[in-house]
Amino acid sequence: MTPHLPDPRITGLLGVDLPVIQAPMVAAAMHEIVIAVAQAGGLGSLACAGLDAQQIRTEMQAIRAATDKPVNLNFFCHQQPEADAAREAAWRARLLPYYLELGVDPALPIPTSVRHPFGEEMCALVEELRPGVVSFHFGLPAPALLARVKATGAVVLSSATTVAEALWLEQHGCDAIIAQGWEAGGHRGMFLTDDIDAQVGTFALVPQIVDAVSLPVIAAGGIADARGVRAALALGASAVQLGTAYLLCPEARTSAIHRAALATARDDQTRLTNVFTGRPARGLANRLVREAGPMSALAPAFPLAGGASLLLKQKAEAQGSGDFSLLWSGQAARLAASLPAGDLTLQLAAAAGFVV
Repeated sequence: MTPHLPDPRITGLLGVDLPVIQAPMVAAAMHEIVIAVAQAGGLGSLACAGLDAQQIRTEMQAIRAATDKPVNLNFFCHQQPEADAAREAAWRARLLPYYLELGVDPALPIPTSVRHPFGEEMCALVEELRPGVVSFHFGLPAPALLARVKATGAVVLSSATTVAEALWLEQHGCDAIIAQGWEAGGHRGMFLTDDIDAQVGTFALVPQIVDAVSLPVIAAGGIADARGVRAALALGASAVQLGTAYLLCPEARTSAIHRAALATARDDQTRLTNVFTGRPARGLANRLVREAGPMSALAPAFPLAGGASLLLKQKAEAQGSGDFSLLWSGQAARLAASLPAGDLTLQLAAAAGFVV
């Protein structure tokens, strides 16, 4: 393969050597993997939606003690829904047989599902920490908040699942766009539509977004090895973002149950489901997904659905079962390798022909 230089539009923008981004993954991707990817020359990403301000501050302290390379702080931009007692009760009723089977008291209070939308507190934290890159899922924050983020000098990324979303992001202040295809694990970044049947695959979406916008495009979804990297670049992407490929790395805080499921995953085992959080997300199908979903009209709005099933997850995992666990995964899980995160980053870049 003829060596070539990475697109300076994206490496210069992000301040990295290699156009390889480790996707933010709540709970699984913490400072250990962020540091490893950053030190290898890629962009490590910390998922902040499941953390409070002090936890983010602590993670960043650990990162900064190890590297001064740019890192990405990722936030959700969802609107917090109003509580709906009737819908919550209907969801609890749907889950009642599982409560009884596992010996979980149905009268226990529902735990709060922690998924913080980006607001004043997190904006002030970005101003304090100045991470270099800030990315968003589900659109962008309010214009005043976004202006404050950009005033720190941070590069702003966000996910688009359609050309219309990409155009909206370009018009509203993004510096680069993550083209998230149907194949991607975790939550859909969709924000202008809720029609999951209209979602587009990565390798159809990327060239259409590249043609539609003037910003650099980052391909995400179904990319887990050098072949996927090369394909994305051939279609016009300036960089790639990989999540599932990093879940088997020793630095990832992927649970033993999740690792075991990924290690035996087949190409046809993932589903888009809302039964864990109330919003479509791709993961490996387990008992709860198959029996209560994959998409359930009963599930409370995001992120309120998560509390009721969390009690089941905790009890089942204590018994060694992943029947009620969030097993987020993209469609290319079986291509993931159990390599150190830095080695994987360098391997992907080298095999795709990059030199620095």
